[in-house]
Amino acid sequence: MLVMNDGRLIAALEFKSQVGPSFGNNFNNRTEEAIGTAIDLWTAFREGAFGDSQRPFVGWLMLVEECNGSRNPVKDRSPHFPVFPEFKDASCADRYDILCKKLMREQLDTTASVVLSPRTAETTGEFGNLSEMTSLRSFLVSFAGHVATEAAR
Repeated sequence: MLVMNDGRLIAALEFKSQVGPSFGNNFNNRTEEAIGTAIDLWTAFREGAFGDSQRPFVGWLMLVEECNGSRNPVKDRSPHFPVFPEFKDASCADRYDILCKKLMREQLDTTASVVLSPRTAETTGEFGNLSEMTSLRSFLVSFAGHVATEAAR
């Protein structure tokens, strides 16, 4: 979703979701998409594709089904190189949390969030977060702050 104001790009938000059972394969695909989309956006920004805009807010939010498949540790199969310590015994949900943090640290996204929710949440609205840095609250506060700043211009 792109948020425009007077022809200026203010924000670009991407929302993804994943349910089981193929968490491992889908995680790799979502990771490649998240990184590739962010690099494409920043390349377009650098090349002036969005006109004379300020740096836009870029947000990535992943909703993951909370279940055994998303919470159990992923088996590490790397015959050629060692697995980085943060990925050892990490579940797919944990790996999404790591991805979100890296997207922000590398400044590919202004904010990124992973939200866990069981299938029963369609009637209850139940959800959870893995860390404060990647929580839905942090995502929304950051986005609201950016929108408020833009509205004041």
